[in-house]
Amino acid sequence: IVIVLYALIFIAIGNFFYSKLVQQEKQRREEKENQMLDALKNLASARDNDTGNHILRTQHYVKVLAERLRSMGYQPRQLNAASINAMFKAAPLHDIGKVAIPDHILLKPGPLNEEDWEIMKTHAAIGESVLRASAADSNSDDAVISSAIKIAGCHHERWDGEGYPYGLRGESIPLEARIMSLADMYDALVTKRPYKEGWSHQDAAREILSKKGTFFDPTVVEAFMQEEGAFQRIAKQFQD
Repeated sequence: IVIVLYALIFIAIGNFFYSKLVQQEKQRREEKENQMLDALKNLASARDNDTGNHILRTQHYVKVLAERLRSMGYQPRQLNAASINAMFKAAPLHDIGKVAIPDHILLKPGPLNEEDWEIMKTHAAIGESVLRASAADSNSDDAVISSAIKIAGCHHERWDGEGYPYGLRGESIPLEARIMSLADMYDALVTKRPYKEGWSHQDAAREILSKKGTFFDPTVVEAFMQEEGAFQRIAKQFQD
């Protein structure tokens, strides 16, 4: 009995220290991943010439839409508390690919011509590549990076297949990107730019509704229509 008790004690001590080591390694990995995410977000912010708070607003729009979709029972396997939190953290990286866009295009104080626009469109695929490389370098399988890769690469795809860079259609577009697409366009519409005045919420909502089933996932549009008040509050809270 004494021998068995000693053995159990040693096993318990071993398990305790093993658990501590696993926990410490997990914390180190999370700290490293958070540092990488912060660096990428700072880089994205530095190249976000549209508006100072564009990143903050779209981040919160994404969360509101995802939570509404979850409450509607849409894609329950994909939408849970953890995945929504990952989307929220990943959303600021949606335009990370703009790091590769030349200043004379990115900072142009007016509408882009056709040649400029073709170059600008490359930011989606570039962003996806940057994030994939970052994940590979850090040996990370983090849910935030995974979500960010989908958002950066596909947030300009369209429900009807006419988007870029891959021409994906319908549910072949990652859900994270379908949500980001609407959030990004809403903010582009209601925000004042050097070459246009900001639209009213009502005009922006009508424009988004008109693109239901062409630009946007119809169910995501329905979620937006149910959260119009939240969108207006976010726009006001984080206005430039």
